[in-house]
Parts: sequence; C-alpha cells; structure tokens
Amino acid sequence: MANPHRSSQGLSARPVANSDEIQLRIDPLHADLDEEISGLHKQVTLLKHVAQEIETEARIQNDIVSDLQMLMSRAQAGVKNGMKRLNRTVAQQRSNHILQVIIFGLACFTIVYLWSKHFKR
Repeated sequence: MANPHRSSQGLSARPVANSDEIQLRIDPLHADLDEEISGLHKQVTLLKHVAQEIETEARIQNDIVSDLQMLMSRAQAGVKNGMKRLNRTVAQQRSNHILQVIIFGLACFTIVYLWSKHFKR
C-alpha cells in the first residue's frame, strides 16, 4: 500500500503543520471526477428547478385555500341570513295557521248554529 490515507475516489490527505488545514491532492488515475462534478451540478440544477416548482405550487395552493376560506365565510353569512328569514317565515306561518284555525272554527260554529236554527223551525 503506497499511501495509507488514500481514498477510493482518488483523493489523498497530506498532513500539514497547522491542524485546521487539510490539503487534498487529486490522483490523475481517477480523471472522471470532472464528469462526476458535472453530473452532480446537473442534479443540483434539477433539484433547484423542482424546488422552484414546489414553491410555485405551494403559492397557488395557498391562494386557493385563502379563496376557499373567504368563500366559506360568505357562505356561512348567507346561511345565517337565510336561517333568520326562514325562522321569521315559520313564525309568521304559525300565527297565520292559528288565525286560519280560529276562522275555520268560527265558520263551523256559525254553520252548525245556523243549521240548528234552520231545522228547529
């Protein structure tokens, strides 16, 4: 083994005086590193485009959700107003219904009264 610090990618670390620095040497036997870097660059570019598409889609979805919330608020207000009108109509119909029952009862009583007067003669 020529260099104990040699990696499988063709890079080797050299010890230096300052322990905060690491120097790397590229092994000429593995010259396909440029191709790998280009491939990684293409993948990063593709991921960037995907992230931008996700961001655009998220904005569109947020706009749709905001529109739906506003629509639901309007619909809720409309239903509330409709229920108020319906309750007023039902209350009014009840009073009309009671009035109709009273008139019907009076009409029946009058008919029975007149009929009884007519047959007593």
